[in-house]
Amino acid sequence: MEMPKPTAAHQRLNVLAGKWKGQEKMHPSPWDPQGGMAEATIDNQLVLDGFAIAQSYAQRRGGAISFTGHCVMNYDGEAKEYQMHWWDSMGTPVNVFRGQFQGQSLVLTGQNPMGHSRSTFDLSQAGAGRYSFKMEFSPDGKQWGPFMDGNYVRA
Repeated sequence: MEMPKPTAAHQRLNVLAGKWKGQEKMHPSPWDPQGGMAEATIDNQLVLDGFAIAQSYAQRRGGAISFTGHCVMNYDGEAKEYQMHWWDSMGTPVNVFRGQFQGQSLVLTGQNPMGHSRSTFDLSQAGAGRYSFKMEFSPDGKQWGPFMDGNYVRA
């Protein structure tokens, strides 16, 4: 029996594979009332024979690591959607985000007891070694506000 191979939908995530670094703007929020600038390092590994990306993320502020996260991104062929399972150093249960590509941006939304989150990966410049990311927050899933913006380059 021949093993399954990643589809074109899975391969759309491949552009994220590799090491990245960048600047982030944290907007004031209940979790970070002051907001401010941060630096991030991201290591995205293509895993499971190309069916998923595993990410290790570290954010630095004031010269020290202030926040870490880990996620697995994949394309679910049965559900016909992209998914991101996210864990972080806040100790909350796994956050599951689901969505689709809108043009060259992957837009994923999730909900947990604290509210709704929307993550947008703008991959239009990833071939040139750059991408941007923004996360928005909403208490009700209707009115969205900025949480963070990041711009990354291949390390």
